[in-house]
Order: sequence, then C-alpha cells, then structure tokens
Amino acid sequence: MTTEINALQTEQKRKKVNYNSPPAAPVYGLGLIGALIYFLQHADTFWAGVLGLFKAVFWPGILVYELLKYLHK
Repeated sequence: MTTEINALQTEQKRKKVNYNSPPAAPVYGLGLIGALIYFLQHADTFWAGVLGLFKAVFWPGILVYELLKYLHK
C-alpha cells in the first residue's frame, strides 16, 4: 500500500512541469512590432511593404549574421 502511494506521489510530481516563457520573448515581440511599424512607414509601394514585413520578421537573424561577418574580418 505504501509503495502504491509513493508511486502515485512520484507520478504526480512528474506531471507538474512548469513551462515558463523565456524573458527575451516580450523583448523580441516589441522589437518585431517596432521594426514592422518602421519598415511599413517607409514603404512607398505595396511590394516595398511586403519586403518590409519580411525584414521586420528576420531582422534579428540579419543583424547577427552581419555582426559575425564583421567580427570574422
């Protein structure tokens, strides 16, 4: 009986997994919104707006790529 209770308590402890969002997620979200507003305000045509949307989504990757390319020199 005691081993069954211990097994049940152990199983209940395993089920209590706490998934927290990373602290960088809100910062990335604000950066995404800010970049989207910036790029869309400077778009003259529809396709420039579409390009601005892609730039807003991928700007962190482009930034890191350019930084690593600069540091490699």
